[in-house]
Amino acid sequence: MFINKFLRWGALTTISISLIACQSTNEQATTKSVTTVPLTLERIYEESEFSSQWLGQIRWLADGSGYTAIEKSNKAAIGETDSEQTTNVGEDIVFYDPNSLDRQVLIFAEQLIPSNKETPLSIDNYLWSDDRSQVLIYTNSKKVWRSKSRGDYWILNLLTNKLIQLGGKAVKESSLMFAKFSPDGKKVAYVVDNNIYVETIKNNNITQLTFDAGNGLINGLFDWVYEEEFSIRDGFRWSPDGKSIAYWQLDTSGSKDFIMINNTDELYPTLTTFPYPKVGEENALAKIGIVNVKSAKTTWAKLPNNSREMYVPRMNWSGNSEQVLIQHVNRKQDTNKLYLTNINTGAVDLILTEQEETFLDFYDDAKWLENGTDFIWKSERSGWRHIYKVSRDGSTMVNLTPGEFDITDLQTIDEKNGWIYFIASPNNVAQRYLYRSKLDGSLSNQRITPEQYSGSNRYQMSPDGQWAIHTHSSFAQPSQKQLIKVEAHQSKHLLMGNKKLNEQLAVLAKPQHEFFQVTAQDGVVLDGYIMRPADFDASKEYPIIFYVYGEPAGQTAQDKWRGNAYFWDQMLTEQGFIVASIDNRGTPAPKGREWRKSIYGAVGILSSRDQADALKAMAERWSYIDLDRVGIWGHSGGGSMTLNMLFRYPQLYKVGISLAPVADQRLYDSIYQERYSGLLSDYAEGYKQGSPITHAKNLQGKLLLVHGTGDDNVHYQGTERLINELIKHNRQFDFMSYPNRSHGIREGEGTTLHLKTMMTNYFNEHLK
Repeated sequence: MFINKFLRWGALTTISISLIACQSTNEQATTKSVTTVPLTLERIYEESEFSSQWLGQIRWLADGSGYTAIEKSNKAAIGETDSEQTTNVGEDIVFYDPNSLDRQVLIFAEQLIPSNKETPLSIDNYLWSDDRSQVLIYTNSKKVWRSKSRGDYWILNLLTNKLIQLGGKAVKESSLMFAKFSPDGKKVAYVVDNNIYVETIKNNNITQLTFDAGNGLINGLFDWVYEEEFSIRDGFRWSPDGKSIAYWQLDTSGSKDFIMINNTDELYPTLTTFPYPKVGEENALAKIGIVNVKSAKTTWAKLPNNSREMYVPRMNWSGNSEQVLIQHVNRKQDTNKLYLTNINTGAVDLILTEQEETFLDFYDDAKWLENGTDFIWKSERSGWRHIYKVSRDGSTMVNLTPGEFDITDLQTIDEKNGWIYFIASPNNVAQRYLYRSKLDGSLSNQRITPEQYSGSNRYQMSPDGQWAIHTHSSFAQPSQKQLIKVEAHQSKHLLMGNKKLNEQLAVLAKPQHEFFQVTAQDGVVLDGYIMRPADFDASKEYPIIFYVYGEPAGQTAQDKWRGNAYFWDQMLTEQGFIVASIDNRGTPAPKGREWRKSIYGAVGILSSRDQADALKAMAERWSYIDLDRVGIWGHSGGGSMTLNMLFRYPQLYKVGISLAPVADQRLYDSIYQERYSGLLSDYAEGYKQGSPITHAKNLQGKLLLVHGTGDDNVHYQGTERLINELIKHNRQFDFMSYPNRSHGIREGEGTTLHLKTMMTNYFNEHLK
């Protein structure tokens, strides 16, 4: 079967996609008696016994006719018969017809062997030219902070079978960034050493478009804080006619450098230095330039009052090649002004303003409809996050998704048939479903996901909105993926059933789980989940461990599969613990603007009170919760919340494990922290009271503090300051540093198993 060739398997370390449980009859797990073999950390993290199936990267073609995927090459297909020559057979790029799932190899691995090499290029990413006669291969990629955004680029011409490397003869290895075709496919633009270049494919002639990089100036890419907090890495955009490129320029010279020390990899310590604006410190200056590809002349957008106190989080072409739409946000991040910018003069016209009393916390590109007279826009101006159709001059706005609920994701726009698709869950904030509305406003909020797919649903839709890869999971049900025809949600092909994993789950002692709600002291409803041992006895008392995040970047109480995190929690229930999690106010649950923004100016204060209120309400409802044995743990923002619970409510929380916490909010980056905590000059007391370090003297219980010394995000510096504060007040605690590990504390052989072993032992020793 074609599907068997399409499936690829691999161990899951973290689950980053929403998953669901739509089982076909032939994929049902065989019913078996429950095993007495307990879960162990080695089974979960070392042996990867409970790995999910993995469906490789899928890319829909622009016309929706099918999708392409990267697959390990069939050595017979490239004519290799000598076993000594088949060690690295490379990867093929294949096409699948969504109707039949017929498979066709578009590019064989042997076509990707450079003339001076014996093995094919590895494929980290690939892009098609609009006419699909050429493919741009990204390979030999290197990490720049969190993503592999610097590497080598090659072009394969499918008509001539010619393979060429971009960058010229003197190109340095892994030095190109963000390469992409011009609309006509005749040129490729990319960034090298912080300047933008264009290469003509026909003759490999390279033209430099910007010349001023250096001394803190960077073109076509971003500094650390823009990349992290605005989620943008690629800093330039081709015009639709291919004659111009609009790009960001950042002047980072005003931002102070942060320095990290690596003590282990060399004989002497080495340093990593990068601009990192902390709260109240000087930001980079962002500008938008439009460079003429032929003349290499840049016209700068004349943004009013542009300075280091302003941000430019988004920019894109406005449905034509004459104007660029620029979003201009003040440092407080309560006002976003949208300007249409003339590419010849740089003159700007204000067409729309988004303004909040507190903060704006999402920035998306305007999605222009084909005629350029309207664009699609997300806003919370009604008190709920909705999708609007806005006229080009901003004079009219039509809410396409009205109602007292939030949309969580805009999926795709089917302009031909007049539909816009989005994800929402009006009746259950823990779940996610696909909906659609008419672009003319005549019909809204039509649910597409059938009732049988209760839980979390995610869709990778074709550009024309006709097909989708549908992923479904629920709390205790691993992911399944199917190819569907979107109209009537017709299931066509099961792509990933996770049969083996479901069979493994069926023979484990399955814990009980329940989603529930409790009420905070001021009447606000909080959502959570609880897991109980398989042999639970309500007449007994159990220690409870809370997993917490609690910050605006994550919602924990979701009805979706969590991979190894689920198995670790299940193992804890086998060892006699109850496991639970609560979403406090300020988390991104789809519960409206007021829910999310009530924490403004006091991050950590109201949210920690909500967590404590939830614990009290749970203990009152369920007598089996032993209030003398309450534990809590979290990572990053959850690490901060763990500290706040131990320090602010020491009478309630007895054991805590804090991973990579922000101990002092003043040490975190300007964009994130000032967005939610306000400007330091206005909210100094909120910064102080919301920071765990202020309350460290109150520690009574057991604390395990963990941090990676190579954390470029939440710096090890903050943990060192917290340690000093705990020492000052003679508060005893346990501490573990992981040399050179970044924020996720994953790098290095054995790291995850070591960390999880330490955490498990800590709860068993101090909470049992």
